[in-house]
Amino acid sequence: MQRSAIAIVAVAAIALAACTAGQETAQPPNITVNTGETQSGISVSGTGEVTGTPDTVTVNIGVSVRGDTVAEASALAAEKADALIASLISSGVDPDDITTTNYSIWPEYDYRSDRERLIGYRVDNTVRAKIRDVSEAGNVLDSAVAAGGDAVRVNSLSFSIEDDTEMIEAARQVAWNDALAKAQQLADLAGQTLGPAITINESFSRAPTPIPFETLQADSAALLATTPIEPGTSAVTISIQVQFALEG
Repeated sequence: MQRSAIAIVAVAAIALAACTAGQETAQPPNITVNTGETQSGISVSGTGEVTGTPDTVTVNIGVSVRGDTVAEASALAAEKADALIASLISSGVDPDDITTTNYSIWPEYDYRSDRERLIGYRVDNTVRAKIRDVSEAGNVLDSAVAAGGDAVRVNSLSFSIEDDTEMIEAARQVAWNDALAKAQQLADLAGQTLGPAITINESFSRAPTPIPFETLQADSAALLATTPIEPGTSAVTISIQVQFALEG
């Protein structure tokens, strides 16, 4: 009788799967139990999250200028960009951590009075700079803004942990403990002995994402105080799906 009951449950499960095939579910169940005759097992999910304090600031900063001619705009942009980069280096940013990410030139027009009138040429020059001393990030940015003057633009800023290997390993351990505890409880409730892990799948994510900033321009009043830069915390999250065998 018991074997027949299992067979009926198995057929019902197959029928249910056929009826729901192709339907998208909002969120898959965290835990499923497989009691088929060919392979008994328990499938569980586990999650682990570990936080740490970011030790690196990455900023996209550059200059944007307009001139009557391409040559004039290019020369002015080069002068301002050179001053900005020199300030970053003098503030302790390694030249290898400064990378040009955008250089563009285009004409600008005035469309007032229902006509197109060329008013000059715009040149943008943007670099990505990695600041490895978070406590000095505000001073570094203030010095760069002062060096570039009104032409400076700060486009975005993000925090990261340069080496998060230990965080990933710690989060993985937490996720494994979570999955193992779930599997052990289910096995105990079913009166079964938990066996070894058969399959393990892992995914992970890092947070926070880059923080967008509105374009900033140099302001002599604003430069009287150091720009506050608060790194907050950064998290690493590991999710695993593990199938354990059951040994009767």
